[in-house]
Amino acid sequence: MRTELVSEPGDASRPNEDFASVALPASGRGGVLVALDGVTPPAGPTGCLHSVPWFTARLGGALTELAVSLMDVPPAEVLSRAIARTADSHGEGCDLSHPRTPQATVVMARWSPETVEYLVLSDSALLVEAPDGTVTAVLDDRLSRLPRTSLATDALIDSKLRNKEGGFFTAAADPSVAGRAVTGVLPRSAVRTLVALTDGATRWVEKFHEGGWGDCLAFVRKEGAQALVDRVRELERADAETRTYLRRSKTHDDATVVYAEL
Repeated sequence: MRTELVSEPGDASRPNEDFASVALPASGRGGVLVALDGVTPPAGPTGCLHSVPWFTARLGGALTELAVSLMDVPPAEVLSRAIARTADSHGEGCDLSHPRTPQATVVMARWSPETVEYLVLSDSALLVEAPDGTVTAVLDDRLSRLPRTSLATDALIDSKLRNKEGGFFTAAADPSVAGRAVTGVLPRSAVRTLVALTDGATRWVEKFHEGGWGDCLAFVRKEGAQALVDRVRELERADAETRTYLRRSKTHDDATVVYAEL
């Protein structure tokens, strides 16, 4: 088994809001990978005393621990319990009903000798490679399918779309959101490789069109996870003035790649 993990902030002067982990149970039979992308709030109140990195560290830590210690509990239930545990750790000074309370996208994959289970919530990605080399991208594409006009202002997003029916969902303080995640189970024999990517790394495919998802996985296998992030940074710098590809997106985003060759 080969694993590789890289997580790099978009701005070295700011904390990385991503979280990543790989864990193996004491039995040595199976494993778990987790990648979270903290949602950077716009300027203004969030109702919370805590930062996004504080939140992603706690949710990611809880999710990793529960996923590896409760191998018989389905991924959506594991996420639900992790969200509840994290919400409890906030304290009385935080308004967890605020639409901008700290939140994150989630990717989790867990494998045993028999199965591979997966969960994706919001706009990070999980790549699954079959033994024949076929690569499938597991995506929660609800955000990308929304009309751009509906995303015109932060106030509109918060009131109409964020964690609302007909909009998109992220892991914040409501455990029931775990039921909105994209989940599935595959035979262990049908999976050779897993790659989790936050949207700072999926830019290689989705913004800069360097290749498809299969090309992306092949690049990480051959060149390494750090090389993928380095290439994205190179492309971002080249596009910083013209913004042909980046358009209104931030020039650099936190980027995380978790690779597991089973």
